[in-house]
Amino acid sequence: MSKTEAQDVATHLGAIQPQQDGLEAEIQRLRGSNIVMLEQVRKLHDWLEGKRRSRQCCRVVGESRTGKTMACDAYRLRHKPKQEVGKPPIVPVVYVQPSQDCGARELFGVIIEHLKYKMVKGTVAEIRTRTLQVLKGCQVEMLIIDEADRLKPKTFADVRDIFDNLGISVVLVGTDRLDAVIKRDEQVYNRFRACHRFGKLSGPEFKQTVEIWERDVLKLPVASNLGKKTMLKTLGEATGGYIGLMDMILREAAIRALEKKLNKIDQAMLKEVAEEYK
Repeated sequence: MSKTEAQDVATHLGAIQPQQDGLEAEIQRLRGSNIVMLEQVRKLHDWLEGKRRSRQCCRVVGESRTGKTMACDAYRLRHKPKQEVGKPPIVPVVYVQPSQDCGARELFGVIIEHLKYKMVKGTVAEIRTRTLQVLKGCQVEMLIIDEADRLKPKTFADVRDIFDNLGISVVLVGTDRLDAVIKRDEQVYNRFRACHRFGKLSGPEFKQTVEIWERDVLKLPVASNLGKKTMLKTLGEATGGYIGLMDMILREAAIRALEKKLNKIDQAMLKEVAEEYK
């Protein structure tokens, strides 16, 4: 289609009108992030708390879209930093996400920036020393590295050294690819042998989670009864039990329902959105 043809189509259909203020506010709310304390999240937090108190390294492994990122970041948020005038901030838990093919310099930079310190120039050894100083000064007790399979193989030695030098708990978070990477280095694997598997939802747990999402996240004017068998069957087939996919489908279905002046998600709307994710 040429630009002229595209312009003709746009002219024929007319400009897309902005949403009404009240509707736009609801859509913005549904696009926002929420922390929902599910039972599997609570179990992970209890497990991480034990590792933080004992200062032990570990790893959290699970497939994509199971909610690992949200759960780990929520744990960090539960440990609020403290700031006193003239003193370094006390930050019990640090959570970082490295970039793809992350080397030691990039990892140290992300840690320093998370703690709101200025990145220094210099050799990797100098930046490493600076990072250890900052972590110690901020009294960090746990360092969570999400998407840890993005780290270059040699960078895992630097991660191991953070534990060896400071004695803080280091948590590696990732998919099964992470296990494949760290098992290549026996010293790294032995440091991070303890593992918590963050899995998919099924059965009563899936039903309970859907109902919690309807009540605490969607908050539509009229109950959609998403816990009904027909609704759960549609969601289960489309998501396979992945909480990330469930979240995406339900939020989009809720937005479409509001745009069509519906006060709830009906079976037809849910099926329409779910079909797009199969």
